Amino acid sequence: MTDIRPVSTRNAPTVGFSTGTAAPLSQAIVHGDTIYCSGTGPLDPETRTIVSDDFAEQAKQTLANLVAVVEAAGGSRETILKCTCFVRDVANFPVFNAVYREFFEGNPHFPARTTVIATPHRTGVQVEVECVAAVNRP
Repeated sequence: MTDIRPVSTRNAPTVGFSTGTAAPLSQAIVHGDTIYCSGTGPLDPETRTIVSDDFAEQAKQTLANLVAVVEAAGGSRETILKCTCFVRDVANFPVFNAVYREFFEGNPHFPARTTVIATPHRTGVQVEVECVAAVNRP
C-alpha cells in the first residue's frame, strides 16, 4: 500500500454535517509529498461556531483554518499549490479577492485558484476553501 496518512488538528474545526454526527471525511490526506485538504469554513476552532456575519471576517477565518490544517500536515502557507474557493454571493467576490490577495501577498507566488459561486451547506456560511499543498522538505 502506498503511503497515505490522514491529518487531524484541533487548530481548525471539523464539524458534522448534521447535528450530532461526525463528519465522514479527513481534514486532510497526505500522499507522498502532497497534501489534499478538505474544504474548511469560517468556524472558530474552539467554539465551532461561525466567527461573524461579516463576509471579510469569514474569509479571513476560513483561510486561517485552511493554513492550520496544511501546517498540521507538514506544509505551510507558502507550499499551497492550488485553492478551490466557494463563495455564496457573487457580490462578495471583490471582497474575497482583496482578503485572498492580502493573505497570500507575502508568498513567493499566489496559488493556482478556481472560484465558484455556490451555496455552502451550512446556514450562515458564506465561504469555503479547499486546497492542495506540498509537504515542506528540509
